[in-house]
Amino acid sequence: MLNLINKNTNLSLNPSINNNNNNNNNNNNKEQSIIDTSLNSLSSSSSSSSFVSDMFSHNSEDDDEIKQELSISALNNEKPSLLVIFLTILASISGFMFGYDTGYISSALVSIGKSFGKELSYGEEQFITAATSLGALIMAILSGIFVDFSGRKPLLMFSNIMFIVGAIIQCAAKTVWTMIVGRFIMGFGVGIGSLISPLYISELAPSKYRGRLVILNCLGITGGQLIAYGIGAGLNHVHNGWRIVVGLSMIPPSIQFISFLFLPDTPRYLIMKNNLASAENVLKKIYPNSSIDLIKLKIFELQEENDDNLLNYNKNPFKKWWKTVVELHIIPSNFRALFISCALQAIQQYTGFNSLMYFSSTIFQAIGFENSTAVSIIVAGTNFVFTIIAFFIIDRIGRRVILLISVFLMICFLVLNAIAFHFIDITFTNNTANINSNGIHSWGIVIIVAMICFVASYAVGLGNVPWQQSELFPQRVRGVGASYATASNWCGSLIISATFLTMLENITPTGTFALFAGFGLLSFILIFFCYPELSNLELEEVQELLTDGFHIKQSMKIAKIRKNSNNNNNSNKTILKNDNDTPDSIN
Repeated sequence: MLNLINKNTNLSLNPSINNNNNNNNNNNNKEQSIIDTSLNSLSSSSSSSSFVSDMFSHNSEDDDEIKQELSISALNNEKPSLLVIFLTILASISGFMFGYDTGYISSALVSIGKSFGKELSYGEEQFITAATSLGALIMAILSGIFVDFSGRKPLLMFSNIMFIVGAIIQCAAKTVWTMIVGRFIMGFGVGIGSLISPLYISELAPSKYRGRLVILNCLGITGGQLIAYGIGAGLNHVHNGWRIVVGLSMIPPSIQFISFLFLPDTPRYLIMKNNLASAENVLKKIYPNSSIDLIKLKIFELQEENDDNLLNYNKNPFKKWWKTVVELHIIPSNFRALFISCALQAIQQYTGFNSLMYFSSTIFQAIGFENSTAVSIIVAGTNFVFTIIAFFIIDRIGRRVILLISVFLMICFLVLNAIAFHFIDITFTNNTANINSNGIHSWGIVIIVAMICFVASYAVGLGNVPWQQSELFPQRVRGVGASYATASNWCGSLIISATFLTMLENITPTGTFALFAGFGLLSFILIFFCYPELSNLELEEVQELLTDGFHIKQSMKIAKIRKNSNNNNNSNKTILKNDNDTPDSIN
């Protein structure tokens, strides 16, 4: 059933099965012979084209299918070309803007009231912060309607316009409500970018490197936060310095907009649009070392996946969107993918990370640090450094393992924060954001350390894995499914950013962080039972894994075998042709 298992590797991993398989019928022996012949051909060929020639030398239709699978596997394991790397970095500018927005508002909230001639209340701070999340939520949903109709690239370019318009309004703002409007419009750009950027990257990337390339978008997020904190700290004592920080945010989207005028959309989208000539040209640049035969084979594979989309491409986008929504809910594999992706994005918010990023300066000011913005740089720097670490380990360790470790450690440090806040006497006065504290308390140091460790734990796993959401969905529902998941993230962000300071006041910091820890525990349980290992799987393969269950154990075995196969010259992958070889039958 799954195009995932190398039978020879599977046998070597489990000696007890070898004896049983020795008694298999002649058909299995024939299949193994075909596999061995194909593998030898792949490993010994001097070029991709010679392998394609060998691939079609057998008359058996099954033999050809096996060898086509081997060819596609070899193609998908090629190192990313310069074009793929450049487009990934360019798309990651959207992630940078996502992070920059999170970072600059944290420092701006400390000084923005002075520019408006008043102290900001809790409600005003929360409205300013939550406005972006509300705009992002709305556009994450709307983008799901148009992502397959207008394309990935045009939507990213539209998000650039929203970033620039929102920044102009904020720079000119003289009242709280004008600031809220500017943040709301900027939220349109954030919502589109947070959906389309990882989708665009995942559709370009070879499967072996997909996890790492999507993490470049996450690096953009954390890098944006770090740079915004740094600039904010440097301009902390400059009158209207926060306006300069906001104004600088217009530069990256301008660069992305101009660059995309001359660059392509993803080959998967071009094939969906039935623009095969353009798709072929893009694939040639993505896989510059591959023969034209392999490129055409890849196009054929993507065409098969996109048959339904080709039939419905020119239909009303709202009708097509509604049909896709129905498919997401009534087809079991799609619904499981939807459940996993939405759950992971919600977990990312309800464990409280973005509350720390939005209000870190306020928190550190509360426990006695005078230049709280500067202290926040340490937190943002930790996030950035450990996201880099995630870049190198995610495809080697695997999504599931790294996610479980990440959430477990986050729970531990949230509990430590809750305990530490219990021993600090923090008072709230006049329902304002100015929190009185009796200097730097020794428990304040514990809070700083716990928060840094919390951020490090988040950055390695939970900060990255949910944004791999596109790999869960088949092509025909990928855009809408990813928009659902992104909307779940922004819905959580909206709720947390609009209530965090109120929770600190009404249920105390100890209660707030204990609540986040409780969500973390529920999240750990959900991930343990419902999130399979998806490392090294093709985007088109994941649906088969989710057809009749989550198949946690089977997915881990498949990932292990695929990893070993990749290590053996990236060629040791074949298709199981026995109809009985379903995930449940994998031993």
